Amino acid sequence: MNQLTQDDLLSFDEYERQREAYRQSIIDLKRRRRIGIGDKITLVFENRDTLRFQIQEMARVERILDPRKLQDELDVYNALLPASGELSATLLIELTDAGTMKQWLDLFMGLDHGQKLGLRAGGEIVYGEFEGGHSHETKISAVHFVRFRPTPAMITAFADPAVRVALSVRHAGYEADAEVPWTMRQEWLSDLRA
Repeated sequence: MNQLTQDDLLSFDEYERQREAYRQSIIDLKRRRRIGIGDKITLVFENRDTLRFQIQEMARVERILDPRKLQDELDVYNALLPASGELSATLLIELTDAGTMKQWLDLFMGLDHGQKLGLRAGGEIVYGEFEGGHSHETKISAVHFVRFRPTPAMITAFADPAVRVALSVRHAGYEADAEVPWTMRQEWLSDLRA
């Protein structure tokens, strides 16, 4: 997927004028790209449009006008773009109850290591590869970035509505599966062609 550049971004004033309509289109896009795996794990599959929006919002909130600082933001978010043959997602551990938050985060320790988050299509499975730096021996972040590298046969399966495609988590007593809807599979196919 092509990297985002400053030419892809709207000026501060222009973004303010277009923000509501633009924001609504991204909400609609993210709805097609968001999937829950059980009640505690959510994946949002990223692409140029979702990441461009995040950069525009960051620049707006922090009033980033300096081109060098804007380039720093672009560099951070471009690292999250899926490479050729990849899908990339932000993984959120959805915890809202302060009373059980530590217990759940402790349970999810190690989620980002080994074969815990799977993507299955037809008879094949690949496992998510987590970006490092979001956990250590005693603490795990509630937000992670993960990549999947589906095989050519899996990509063919994504395009066949008759073939089951699913995501799964198998970790420390948290086991959940989610059937990947057709609309999300179409988004994936678009990403994989980019």
